[in-house]
Amino acid sequence: MAADASDADDPASGDSATPGDPGAVLDSLSIPDDAGDAEAAAIAAAVAAHLRDGERAAAAAAAANDEPDWEGERWSFAGRVDRLQSRSVRVPVDAPTDPWTAAGRADRF
Repeated sequence: MAADASDADDPASGDSATPGDPGAVLDSLSIPDDAGDAEAAAIAAAVAAHLRDGERAAAAAAAANDEPDWEGERWSFAGRVDRLQSRSVRVPVDAPTDPWTAAGRADRF
């Protein structure tokens, strides 16, 4: 009931499929000859769901990387304010991540 793994892993098989390419993954899939209609439909549904989940995860990762955050930078910014203005500040998580904007609002921290 499993796809023929020897063809997918064999570099001499001539497949130049990249792991992230859904079209190449679908081309290399094979449904067993003795699979019934219901089993073939279940395999196709499982593969489609897996590919869809991968696309959603990639989109979520891309969206998360678009927004810069203060991870690791809040402490250095607070230290800079402490050195330059001789006062301790607590930089909020939702403070602007742009250095110029944050510097302009440092008096409010």
